[in-house]
This record gives sequence, C-alpha cells and structure tokens, in this order.
Amino acid sequence: MKEVIAKLLAKELKLKEDEIIKLIEVPPQSEMGDYAFPCFSLAAILKKNPVEIAKELSSKIKAKELEKVQPVGPYVNFFINKKILAEQALAIKDDFGKGKNKEKILLEHTSVNPNASPHVGRARNSLIGDSIKRILEFLGHKVETHYYVNDVSKQIAMLALNFKQKDNFDDLLKKYIEISKKVKDNPELEQKVFQLLYKFEKGDKETIDIFKRIVDTAVKGQKEIFSSLGIEFDYFDYESRYIEEGKHILKELGETNKLFKDDNNRLVLNQKNTGLELKMKSPVLVLTRNDGTGLYILRDLAYTIEKCKKGKNILVLGEDQKLYFEQLKQALILLKKPYPRVVHYSFVLLKDIGKMSTRRGEVVLLEEFIEEAVKKAKEIAKEKKTKGDVKKIAYASIKYAMLRNENNKNITFDWQQALNFEGDSGPYLQYSYARASSIMKKAKSKKEKLKIESVDEKEFLLIKKLLNFPEVVNQAYKQLSPHIIANYSLELCQIFNDFYHSCPVLGNEKQAFRLALVDSFRKVLKNSLFLLGIEAIDEM
Repeated sequence: MKEVIAKLLAKELKLKEDEIIKLIEVPPQSEMGDYAFPCFSLAAILKKNPVEIAKELSSKIKAKELEKVQPVGPYVNFFINKKILAEQALAIKDDFGKGKNKEKILLEHTSVNPNASPHVGRARNSLIGDSIKRILEFLGHKVETHYYVNDVSKQIAMLALNFKQKDNFDDLLKKYIEISKKVKDNPELEQKVFQLLYKFEKGDKETIDIFKRIVDTAVKGQKEIFSSLGIEFDYFDYESRYIEEGKHILKELGETNKLFKDDNNRLVLNQKNTGLELKMKSPVLVLTRNDGTGLYILRDLAYTIEKCKKGKNILVLGEDQKLYFEQLKQALILLKKPYPRVVHYSFVLLKDIGKMSTRRGEVVLLEEFIEEAVKKAKEIAKEKKTKGDVKKIAYASIKYAMLRNENNKNITFDWQQALNFEGDSGPYLQYSYARASSIMKKAKSKKEKLKIESVDEKEFLLIKKLLNFPEVVNQAYKQLSPHIIANYSLELCQIFNDFYHSCPVLGNEKQAFRLALVDSFRKVLKNSLFLLGIEAIDEM
C-alpha cells in the first residue's frame, strides 16, 4: 500500500516514488489513519505552508484502494480500503514474500577453531549465519555457505604436543585446556609449538599428518553438533591451502613500500593514514613471526581475495574481531582488492559465567547446552501436558533467544524466558502456530461461500501485519539482521492471539472469512519461522 500511495502522490508532486516511500509514516493512533505523509519538506519547493499543502493534496487524491484521504495539520492521512486489503490477505500463498533475485553470494560463518567442541557463545555466529542464509535464499539469491577451518593455528600445534592416536572429539577440550596452561608457564614448551608450525609450513610430513588427525577429529564432531540444529555448510575451506598464496600476498605487499621489519625481526605492514590511528596507538599489521613463518592474516587475505572473485561476500564475525577485520580490510584496499560485507555480533552471556573462554576452560559446551534444553523442554511439556515435539521446542527456545536481539547487543541467556510458552520466546511462536492449526482442524470440511461483508478492527490489524511480511523480509535482508524477522514473528503472534480471543472463528457468521484469515496467518508464520530456522508444530 505504501507503493500505491507513493504512486498517487508522485502524480501530484515533483518527487520520485522511492523518495516518497521513505517519507511515509504510520500514525501513532489507528483513528488517525493507516499511513501519513508529512508535507514539511514540500514547503520550500512549493513556497506554501505545509498545512495548506496537506489540504490541497488531500482534495486531489482519490483511489479505490483508499476509503478516504484526510488532512491533519501538515500531514496527509490515508485510510486504506479494508475490504481490498482483506482480499489481498486471503489470497496469500505458501510462497508469500519470496523473491526472484539471482545474485551469487558467498556467506562465511561459524569457523570455530578446530581444537575443541564449540561453546554456546560461538553458536550465535552459526545461528545468525544460518538465518541470513535462509533470508538470502528465500529472496532468490544463490548462496554458498563456507566454513573456514583454521588448521595451521597455534592451538592445533599445542594439541599436537599431547594428542594421541586413540583420542576422540570429546577428549579435545580437556587436552587443550591442559596444554594451554602448561605452555603459558613454560617458554621452552611454547618454543616447541612454534617449531611445529615452522615444520608444517616447510612441508614436514609427520607434522602435517598429526595436524590433520586433530583437525579431522574436531571438524567431524563440530559438523555433527551444528547439523543437529539444522545448520549445514556447502564448503569447508582449509587455511593450509593458502600458505603458498599467502607468500605471494606478502610479496605484493612488499611492493607497496609499506612493509618493514620490526625490532623482533617480524615483517610488519605500516597502516598509518588509514584511520586505524583512532583505534590503536601504533597502526601496524604483523604478518610473520621472527622465523619467517606466515601468520593467519596472510592466509586469510589470500582466502578472502579468492572468495571475492566468485561473487558477493558476507562474513559473520564476533565483535572482538572488529579491529582485526578493519586491518584486513585496509590491507585489501592497499592491494586494490574488494572486501566482504561484515556482520558483527556481540557476546552470549550466561548468568553464572559471563563471557566464555575455551582457553581458560570457562565454557558451557553447545552440545551439553542442547541436551539441557531438551531436558528442560521435556519437563515443561510434561507439566503442561503438551503433545509437541520436545526436541523441536528445545531448538526453538535456543534459536529464538539467540536471534531476538540486534546483532550488536549482548545476550544474557535465561532458561525461564527461553522456554516460556506465553512470553517472548520460540515456544510461544510455535504454540501460536499450533493454535491456528487446531482451529483449521476443528473447522467443518464443507466449503462455505466466502464473502467479505465487513472488517473488524482486530481483523484489520491482523490483515495489515500479514501483508507487511515481504517488507519485513527485505528490511532483514538489507540490514542482514534476523532480529527483524524474530520481532515481526512475535508481534504477528501477539496480534493473532488477540484476534483469536476477540473474534470467535468457529460457529460464527463470519466463519469462512475468519478461517481463511487463520490459514493466511499459518502460511506467513510458517515462512517467518523458517527464516529463523525454527520448525512450525501442528500440535502442542
């Protein structure tokens, strides 16, 4: 309807439709109309008072989609034809909101160090990344999901000091914590770690083999955990593949006259005059160790350049990586190469722990967290005598709690809120869907003639919210923020449940109309939940 209004206004004004759409507002009260157009910006152009402009525009604009157009001070207020909107809402199909874009996008997310089972904090990266993938594909984009495996890291080299052939995935975290403490207190042991990295880069077969065994064990275990949440990856890209290309990048950077050796005999990139002075005292990017072996950044540069050649790039990173990414970006700009669009997210905090750290051993493993969610969901399901699939309810509680906040806001996870069937939670959304499914199931099978005689206020609120879905999906796409979908889903369910309590569906003279409205709600909510990676449940 914004487009309809913009088209009507564009005929009367010397403004483009997209400019007008940006100005259209929603009045604070429904009595004031459904949309409002402010005339302040037109005053200088038309040399008239905004109040007079509003009066003149209101008298000129007429359309079947509008019940009336009314001037209210310097605003033109539009009252939508409720029956026309109702017809649109009842015509909603299963693919409502889908797009036909065909852009190729490479999305990199998760990329947990292959040294242990992932902790809950890392799951936010995966869930944001998976939701972004779903939004992109829903709009028609061709998406490749990439997982960058850091298999040439100091963490893997440390594990190589105490890893045994018989060790499995569950052993890795304990071994990593043990060796981290030893290396921290023993400079000679740390030197052995760097020697292993040197050997790896020089192609030592024995070192490469043990690194590979550790990484394969970790990646296999991590894949299984993420797969249980419905998160899959198209490609696992290994850092070791980019060792040689990293050396070429180093050579290219040397030709910029920005490369120098520091007092520790490391090759360092001068990043002065890039804006990084505001974020660090000495804006330099260290590229090698003092023995000449390349650091992670070199391989990451090579990897990023390769990805950007294949299509548009999106990268999901923790907020603690903001400075690192800015340094990577400035190095790419220096090389005259494109760089990804980055989505930063903040931490997941647990009440008893706060911020988690694998190295310190202060973690709650994602695997254990999922098990706890299922256990608690079973307890609540038993208490409420629900028939819902407890695993789906548990996963919904985790996903929604991780996605409901803006990416840049910290999350303090609360089990009571996450599993609340009546609040701001994933199970509440699933319960709303199940309620709508129950109504449809109870309805008589015979088809009744559908005729829209009138549209009540509660019905109209639901209709407008349903038809708002495509715009919400596009906003989430533009901002790459799933919280927009999560918030919309909650508001939609709240409006639906208000409608349910105020407007009897079955056995009512408006049964056919209201049933069709309930069915449209199910279709929209199912799509909205899908974009969050949450499964809709017919029974709860």
